[in-house]
Amino acid sequence: MTTTLVRQASPEASAAATRTVAVSVHDLRKRFLMRRPLTDMLRHPLRRQYQRALNGVDCDILEGEFFGFLGANGAGKTTLFKILATLVSPDEGEVRVGGFDVTRDAAAVRRILTPVIADERSLKWRLTAKENLRLYAVLYGTPRRQVDRRVAEVLETVGLSASDTKLVGRYSSGMKQRLMIARALIPNPKILLLDEPTRSLDPVSARHLRDFLRNQICKALGCTVLLATHTAEEAFELCDRVAIMDYGRTLVVGPTERLVLEFSDERYRIWTRDPHHRAFEALSEARLLHSVQLVRFDDDGWGVVDAVIPAGLDSAAEAMRLLVARGVTISRFERVGLSLGELIQRVVSQSGGSKRA
Repeated sequence: MTTTLVRQASPEASAAATRTVAVSVHDLRKRFLMRRPLTDMLRHPLRRQYQRALNGVDCDILEGEFFGFLGANGAGKTTLFKILATLVSPDEGEVRVGGFDVTRDAAAVRRILTPVIADERSLKWRLTAKENLRLYAVLYGTPRRQVDRRVAEVLETVGLSASDTKLVGRYSSGMKQRLMIARALIPNPKILLLDEPTRSLDPVSARHLRDFLRNQICKALGCTVLLATHTAEEAFELCDRVAIMDYGRTLVVGPTERLVLEFSDERYRIWTRDPHHRAFEALSEARLLHSVQLVRFDDDGWGVVDAVIPAGLDSAAEAMRLLVARGVTISRFERVGLSLGELIQRVVSQSGGSKRA
């Protein structure tokens, strides 16, 4: 069963409730025939062994949403994307893209959804950006009289107009990523599939690409973006909601910040001049906080103390008030967030995941 976290009532939530579902996946299942050693095939030629890649995936993705799929290798993200792109047929379940069934209406799905193939080798390095896009515009079936105009439009969208006559082999990795996105935009899709788009980029280029995806692709063009990622910045900065997957199942779906709050242990970090103050022990005895631990001393002499304060933000505010009232000097007080790896691990652990079906 998939856990779904819903935002509390707000103007943004009310607006989201009225948006159309762009991608709908219900009880999706897929298995593949496993390869066997030659000796085993000769001894048992009729035996078939299967490995299940998807085992009941459920999620609805809204129009204009930036939606992320998180999970360890083998969670099923790539298989799911191949099914959405009509490259692989599902065994069971229902998958609709823009209202079209991916099996019965594959041609209609391909007109509105395009995967971004994050492989620089798929570009023609001895051609210019404009020549690359002209080639793919023809392959996408763009009418001849519209090819040049459409190529110019997508180059302008991704910010490569000034470099459109430069050989692609001389492009930086960030420019190549933008060109691959431009290629995917040629048929004017409503939905884009991105599989780890920043994995080959340096931190600065990766940040620029994330800003571009969020502001130019998702917001300006209104594209629905489905993202598979292992990168914390992509999950936390880009995605409106995420689905955490494990061995072919969606364990939980919701806004990233809500998932962090839901699965964290309410640990807070306190910067104080008095890390050994008696007040910490007194509040522990009163059960307002526990697991108090001195992490380190900063270079300027401030002690960094971690403590678990249960029962939410009101209790955290009360604990801080009592510490100050009892004479503890505090310069900073903040909640310790989970890393992406910790979040996935805790969701999997608390949801009973990491077991092959």
